[in-house]
Amino acid sequence: MNEVEIQRSRRYQEYLIESLKNPERAAGYIAVMLELDEEGYDSDILRSALAEVVEARKQLGDFSEVGQQCFQKLDNMLAETGGKEILALIEFLDALGYRIGIVGKE
Repeated sequence: MNEVEIQRSRRYQEYLIESLKNPERAAGYIAVMLELDEEGYDSDILRSALAEVVEARKQLGDFSEVGQQCFQKLDNMLAETGGKEILALIEFLDALGYRIGIVGKE
């Protein structure tokens, strides 16, 4: 990767984190990562997306220690199991004609 690509990639990452500070955008971003598509479900992509949302919340200064502990626990589980439980739930709901939606708490 050359320097221009690295700078562009870094700028995109900064833009993405900034946009994820908006709760509705963050919810939509996570929801998209939970959808099944032609390639299926990828726990690594979900892990990355969750880490980006966490980073945005940290930059806002409103991410608690409890939230950090929950994130670490979930991230470790996803790393170990590949998110098999999540995939099973998504596939089951898809078979029933449903999909998971993420909404912010009010």
